[in-house]
Amino acid sequence: MAIEVERPRRFTADEFERMVVAGIFREEERLELIGGEIVEMAPIGHRQAAGIANLNKRLVMGAGDRALVWVQGPARLAIDSVPEPDLALLRLHSYRSGSPRSEDVLLIVEVAESSLRYDRTTKLQLYASAGIPEYWIVSVEGEWIEVCRLPEGDRYRERSRVTRGNTISPLAFPDVTIRVDDVFA
Repeated sequence: MAIEVERPRRFTADEFERMVVAGIFREEERLELIGGEIVEMAPIGHRQAAGIANLNKRLVMGAGDRALVWVQGPARLAIDSVPEPDLALLRLHSYRSGSPRSEDVLLIVEVAESSLRYDRTTKLQLYASAGIPEYWIVSVEGEWIEVCRLPEGDRYRERSRVTRGNTISPLAFPDVTIRVDDVFA
């Protein structure tokens, strides 16, 4: 007797990007491809939006013409993953013809209001596996930033938490100092 096993259909980054271009999804849908699965992202809350805006301002001012700050844009990090991180600090390059790849990314930031567990597990594993050198998880509720550096496999060798009253700097630009208090202003 043969046993039939049903499995979900997984998609590649190529297939997902073709679906986006073809207009299969509604423009207002917030979707990303993670491990071959199309994942619907939670709506952005006011505190999350403020954190993104505050960090965006600090990174743009600090990095200047040395890097591009990519706001909630797609990043093609694996054959089956196209996440849309809240912020990414990218090498200077034109991305008109295609999404940034792992080698273009200097820093990824996820600002978590309702997605903290997901960002600390699934997203962390994805970014580490893709070799993203630095990943910041910003907790809107806890008002702290978890700094993950030195990817190794699907983990980061260094993880630390930076709280209010302290400062943080991206590895790529140690001269850019961001006050944690300013992120939660």
